[in-house]
Amino acid sequence: MPLPALRRAIAATSALAGALALGVTAVPAHATTTLNYAALGDSYSAASGVLPVDAGNLVCLRSTANYPHVIAARTGARLTDVTCGAAQTKDFTQSQYPGVAPQADAVTADTDLVTLTIGGNDNNTFIGAMLACGTAGILSGGQGSPCKDTYGSSFDDAIDAHTYPALRSALHSVRAKAPGARIAVLGYPWITPAKADPSCFAQLPVASGDVPYLHALQAHLNAVVRRAAEETGATYVDFSQASEGHDACQAVGTRWIEPLLFGQNIVPVHPNALGEQRMAERTMSVLGLG
Repeated sequence: MPLPALRRAIAATSALAGALALGVTAVPAHATTTLNYAALGDSYSAASGVLPVDAGNLVCLRSTANYPHVIAARTGARLTDVTCGAAQTKDFTQSQYPGVAPQADAVTADTDLVTLTIGGNDNNTFIGAMLACGTAGILSGGQGSPCKDTYGSSFDDAIDAHTYPALRSALHSVRAKAPGARIAVLGYPWITPAKADPSCFAQLPVASGDVPYLHALQAHLNAVVRRAAEETGATYVDFSQASEGHDACQAVGTRWIEPLLFGQNIVPVHPNALGEQRMAERTMSVLGLG
């Protein structure tokens, strides 16, 4: 081969090798980019009642086995976890407890991923309804629908009038902090079955006619959470099918939510470790993380 042609061939080979090298190194560099992950939300995000407890913030009763920690462990994400038991939507923009910063402060322009559950504590929707219906169930011996008869649409009315606009405002505040982040808003897994299970009354003392009442209330809350998420550009993670058959009336090892009485968590009517794991897996599936 003449010398000029040989030089051209060597140069072409070198250029090709360089291009291949760049291509080979570019993919792993992108694949190994660490996600900056901020976890916000209430006790369902914090896994209040699940051991071990995060000793760095006992007031929030946050578990290091909550779904944000599961997601971070499986994706290698850099996690900032500010989830806190009893959090309401207002606690995204103001301090929930002395020394506890507003949750949205954990979100920055560098944040890639945000997850959260929120809304269930607004208007005491969960706590108020469960205590009211549990008390009424005990007093009625499990018969009829005393809670529904007493409270009617009041819980639902409060969700529409107060929780929905508060959710939109809270999600807008998060989006403003990190315009480019993926925001995943999780629905709440089922607490009660769709219909009463008489064998469950000792653990979840809700009257037979109030079990579907509470189930419908939770469905309404989740629908409002979905609506607020979609209207603010967030991804809604739906558990209506995934958590079917894993409510608080199911056996240990099947249920994701612990019952009101005789459960295994120190905080009743909340996800157990299995529930948090499944919430993480469902969220990763919806977001395409792995």
